[in-house]
Amino acid sequence: MKHNPIFLGIDLGTRGVRIAAIDDKGNLIYEDSMEYTNGLEIVRDWEFCCRNLLKNLPKILKTNLIAIGVDGTSGTIAAFNSQGKPLGPALPYFISCPEFEFTLKQMFPQGNTNSSIARALRLQSKYGSKILLRHQADWVNGWLIQDWKWGEEGNNLRLGWDLLHQKWPSSFNSPTWKNTLPKIIKSAHFMGTISPEIADDLEIPKKVLVIAGTTDSNAAVLAARPGPEDGITVLGSTIVIKRFVKHPIQGEGITNHRVEGLWLSGGASNSGGAILTTLFSDKELQELSRQINPETNSGLNLLPLHSQGERFPINDPTLKPILEPRPISDSLYLHGLLEGLARIEAKGWETLISMGAKAPKRIITIGGGSKNPQWRRIRERAVGLPIRTCNNSPAFGVANLVLRAVIREKNKTDKYLKS
Repeated sequence: MKHNPIFLGIDLGTRGVRIAAIDDKGNLIYEDSMEYTNGLEIVRDWEFCCRNLLKNLPKILKTNLIAIGVDGTSGTIAAFNSQGKPLGPALPYFISCPEFEFTLKQMFPQGNTNSSIARALRLQSKYGSKILLRHQADWVNGWLIQDWKWGEEGNNLRLGWDLLHQKWPSSFNSPTWKNTLPKIIKSAHFMGTISPEIADDLEIPKKVLVIAGTTDSNAAVLAARPGPEDGITVLGSTIVIKRFVKHPIQGEGITNHRVEGLWLSGGASNSGGAILTTLFSDKELQELSRQINPETNSGLNLLPLHSQGERFPINDPTLKPILEPRPISDSLYLHGLLEGLARIEAKGWETLISMGAKAPKRIITIGGGSKNPQWRRIRERAVGLPIRTCNNSPAFGVANLVLRAVIREKNKTDKYLKS
């Protein structure tokens, strides 16, 4: 009996890891997830979750597995030795390093204290310059192939990689930086074949390909399968807005990615679902949300940042959260927080459009926050556009990227063999 080939996506999120397996038609076959035991900062948790999820794949999927791709939280970075061993905890994407503000201005003016460059400076000051600096997805890719020299382009934009000119900043030519940086590979390109040792451990074929993936927010966009009139809002631990555009958009806080031959522009706030989970349990969020009338205003004016500092739609490392006054009613407080988050999203779309993006006619939302109907209606009132929820995971998005990459390479090979 012939079985369909399987393509796998691994999504490394803030709270844990999710995998998605699809067939050669892009249909979802299997999903599973696992939360980190000790948190995003612990590299061994990344490996532990990936190993367990992959080992638990049904045997028939393992047998027919063709390729794997990884997406990760853009900006979460750690220091490693030359064998890929972590020297200490990672610095998550939301960590700001204000002590390096002056250094950044001297070496990389377009960087900020919330960039991967700032976090890299902190890691270098702690561990020295004879280290490897790798983002979350790049380290897991390295673990799969047991070679940590590569870095996917999108995951390294916040470390200074120039996507337009395909190079690192000239200020990175010093010995302090040169040997710490990855060799950049384009998204959806062949990175390597899975290590025989890892293949044996996971009980998967040794011929499985590892394809360079993308960032978690880009994978979420791919999972939503947007049309030309759609904008994308990702409501995860942070709020991310994205829009496919004809040309890269230049502006403070804006990132431009090249995804499957198209330009994807947008920005990411430091605020999002993470602040809600520090104040309420998941059960409380569900129960309190049901008590909210989204057609009315709370009367509160909150700015629910996770911590001091914002990157988009306002790039201000000194911006402080406004989480008070806290009313007696928890549902009213949550109402005010959701309104504050909706205002950040609305300002984000306003900023992106003012910089040259075409205004969307509809917003597709993905991520944990997309499942909250009260928040969706509050957002519709703030943004002024209809909002549709997409339940596909970023793991599904990066799995589809892998599928299309393999098909593209196969077509190239077939064309070459026929010529």
